[in-house]
Amino acid sequence: MSSDESILRADALSLSVDGTDLLSDISLTIPAAARVLIRGESGAGKTTLFNVLGLLEPPTDGSLYVNGTDTATLSERQRAQVRRDTVGIVFQDFKLIDDLTARENAALPQEHVGERDEEWLDELFERLDISNLADSHPRELSGGEKQRVAIARALANRPDVVLADEPTGQLDPATEERVLELLFDLHESTGVALVVISHDPRLADRFDRVVRLEDGRISHTTDDTTEVTSHVD
Repeated sequence: MSSDESILRADALSLSVDGTDLLSDISLTIPAAARVLIRGESGAGKTTLFNVLGLLEPPTDGSLYVNGTDTATLSERQRAQVRRDTVGIVFQDFKLIDDLTARENAALPQEHVGERDEEWLDELFERLDISNLADSHPRELSGGEKQRVAIARALANRPDVVLADEPTGQLDPATEERVLELLFDLHESTGVALVVISHDPRLADRFDRVVRLEDGRISHTTDDTTEVTSHVD
C-alpha cells in the first residue's frame, strides 16, 4: 500500500445519543504510515471519535471507510473482523484481563484469529523491553508496564493503524516520554499508521498532522505548516 492511500476515511460522520449530538460532520483521512494527533479539551468528543474510528461504535450518520470498504455495509461480525485485522487499539485504562499473564493478554488478538505468531510476540516484547514480564499478571505491573503490554496487544496482528486513547494519561512524566518514544519507534519500524488521542498540547509538534476537536466538530487541522480552519457553531 502506498503512503498516499488511506487506511481510514471518515465522511461527514455524526453520532447522536438520546438526542445529544456527540459528533457532527466529521470528515478525516488517515493515510498509510501517517502520524496523526487528535486533540481537544475534556468533553470535545475525542474518545467518542476514537470509538467510531476503532469500529467500536457505529456512527448515526455519514460513512467510515477502512481500506476503501464502507463499514456501514458490513454486519457486526464483519465489522469485528475488520477491526481485528486492520485496527490496533490502545485504551486509556489498558483493559488488560487480570487472570491472564502479560504474554497471554498480548496474544489475545492472535487467539481470536486462531494463529499464534510466537516469534512476532517475542520481537514485540523485546522492543518494548518487557520480555522479563511475560509471565506476570496485570496486578504485578506498573502503569507504564501495563501500557507497554497494551501496545504489544495492539500490534499483535500487525494492523495497518494503531489508535491510542490518551496513552500517557495515567503515567508519570518520565514513563510518559518512554511510552511515546516506544510508540514512535514502532511506527517508524513497522510502517503502521499512528493516531493518538490526547488533550496535551505539548505533543502537537511531534505529529505530521494535528486535528483539533471542539464540541464534537473539527475546528481546525494543522498539516505540517498548513492550517485549515473549519467553522464551529
